[in-house]
Amino acid sequence: MHEEQPETGRYRVDPAPGVPRQRRRTAGTRTGTQTEPPAEGRRDSRRRAAALARRHRRKRVLKWTAGAGALVMVAGCGGAYYLYRHFNDNLTSVKVQLGDESERPQAAGEALNVLVIGTDSREGLGREYGDEGSAGHADTTLLFHVAKDRSNATVISLPRDLMVPIPECQNAQGKKVPGSARDQFNVSLGQAGRDAGCTWKTVEKVTGIRVDHFVQVNFEAVKTLSTAVGGVEVCAAKDINDSGSHLRMTKGRHVVQGEEALAFVRTRHSVGLGGDLTRIPLQQQFIGSMIRKIKSDDTLTSPTKLYKLADAATKALTVDSGIGSVDKLKDLALDLGTVDPKNITFTTVPVLDDPKEDGRLVLKQPDAGQVFAMIAGDRSLTETAPAPAAGAPATGTAAPAAPEAATPAATAAAAAAVATKDTQLTVRNGSGKRGQSGPTVEKLRAKGFDRAAVGSDAALAETTTVTYQAGLEAQANALAAALGLPGDAVRPAAKPDPKGGLLLVLGKDVLAVPAAVPTEAPEDLQRVQGDDVDVCAK
Repeated sequence: MHEEQPETGRYRVDPAPGVPRQRRRTAGTRTGTQTEPPAEGRRDSRRRAAALARRHRRKRVLKWTAGAGALVMVAGCGGAYYLYRHFNDNLTSVKVQLGDESERPQAAGEALNVLVIGTDSREGLGREYGDEGSAGHADTTLLFHVAKDRSNATVISLPRDLMVPIPECQNAQGKKVPGSARDQFNVSLGQAGRDAGCTWKTVEKVTGIRVDHFVQVNFEAVKTLSTAVGGVEVCAAKDINDSGSHLRMTKGRHVVQGEEALAFVRTRHSVGLGGDLTRIPLQQQFIGSMIRKIKSDDTLTSPTKLYKLADAATKALTVDSGIGSVDKLKDLALDLGTVDPKNITFTTVPVLDDPKEDGRLVLKQPDAGQVFAMIAGDRSLTETAPAPAAGAPATGTAAPAAPEAATPAATAAAAAAVATKDTQLTVRNGSGKRGQSGPTVEKLRAKGFDRAAVGSDAALAETTTVTYQAGLEAQANALAAALGLPGDAVRPAAKPDPKGGLLLVLGKDVLAVPAAVPTEAPEDLQRVQGDDVDVCAK
């Protein structure tokens, strides 16, 4: 297009928009002159001006492209950095004090054991859920075992009402908290300043399974996480009206989130026989359903949903310092997330009613030890998942491993109705490895030796022996049978002691022969598969 300039009457080429104004003067025109260039010169001028305009358009486009790319990069890096800092700031981590390494179970190798602790702390929640001043105890505890090949996982619930020995521990503030020979499991957290590290130590002592990490959540976490994923589907086999949890639910399937989700996992009085053992299957159903929702839904591909989930999760969690950053927590989540829900088995450790205290539980032996040994030995409870070769050694056991074979005399003695609950029994460790007496005492108490107690360490002994005072030979033989010791391990005391009873000295032989990993779970073991959509609260 041409336009006439009113000042001079000359013609010029109007270049493309964006070309600097100082370039618009036509070639061959001098400021202050009135002479027009020849026609050919004008055409050359227009061509040069058009070429110049094209070059400027290209430069302008390149500048905009480079600027936009840089902006995207800066915004992206800044956003990622912001999110990283934001999620990291959300996390709360605790440096756990686990004491002497030699007292802990052997490492699980490439298998992974994560302790998940649900605390009943009411902090900040008012009195809606009970005692606002509660320090928060281990109300719900699950040990999440992921196989070394990541093909399967086992999640074992430890009831809050289980009576166990709680070891001495040191919390993150450096305070030493005395242990207890027999106490309710849930006070391993919160009582007398105990933190999650104390629960960690308790689980290792009771199960013989080495824990790698812990994750602690509170009531609020159930509400926020269930809301972040858009609700979790649960099922009730009957109408539920629970005055304790305030859950009112009709028979059938429901999608719960927030307050209703929390009420569901807290319900125990209006289902089954009541109590903690009734509540555990509801929690297993809820967790399995949430895992399926996250893996099958578009949560992991939707930036909005993923942000909500990550934000809620990091705000809700307290973790050990080993996974106290977003990067490390992400790696842990990837390990857990590789397992197909159909190969995740939820179960509850076998227990019995406590004969000493109403409303409390004790481990059912040998079933509980069998389950612990399977997990420690990386043996799957999922039938379709690969399992280690039969006879593979356990990586940790709840009690010192000893030869399983017993002599006929010892077996006969054990089979007889021998009263052992009132027999004084002292266990001394002469194996050369620390931490052997406590688990042995727990095992023997479960087998009827109620007065078993840990004594001081003994001198290094090659073999395990049972020494008895006069009149206690039958009890000594029963003890040997309970541990699978040969008959020549039992001997009378060299010096009589009217106040004495039985003395068990653990020798190096208890470490020489590893216990074989059980190939099958105990009969009637409670379990729920992660892909089972037909589980309903009864």
